Amino acid sequence: MPLVAQAQANSLGTAKAPNIYTPGDSMATNPMRVVVLSSTTFEDVEAKQTYRLYGIDACDMGQTATLGKQTWPCGVVAMAWLVSATLNKWVVCSPIRKDETIIVGRCATGEMADIASEMLKAGIAITLPDPPDRRIASYAQLERDARKSHRGIWASTFQMPYRKSSPPNL
Repeated sequence: MPLVAQAQANSLGTAKAPNIYTPGDSMATNPMRVVVLSSTTFEDVEAKQTYRLYGIDACDMGQTATLGKQTWPCGVVAMAWLVSATLNKWVVCSPIRKDETIIVGRCATGEMADIASEMLKAGIAITLPDPPDRRIASYAQLERDARKSHRGIWASTFQMPYRKSSPPNL
């Protein structure tokens, strides 16, 4: 096992700070290399299994935000952030559930105990408000902090990602 992945595997299940999630080793996947498919999904390059980050959403590829009078591609930025976070890194996920062919889980690298929480801190993602992903208290706090500090998408006007892909119930 690669050194970084081994270090991550050794720390699985042990939070290093309050409100930081680290996947437990009893359910964690083997370390994998991934290719990013969207702002919240990636695929294991060997097993060809698709994973989605639990509890968050981010701008879709064609989605934009507006800062002042300037439009910017928040979907491209979110996807680029995830590529940067996972490129040439070993990723480990703790599956929560399986939706059709996608495993929804909480994922980590040797450098990030929880990828989704780092996206929230950077203001690149939002927490999902409804089931089936129950709101995680620490995620909600990270989103509030990013919003209060006007980080990432919170410095701009944008359509909430989950509302863009899910029309309102009539």
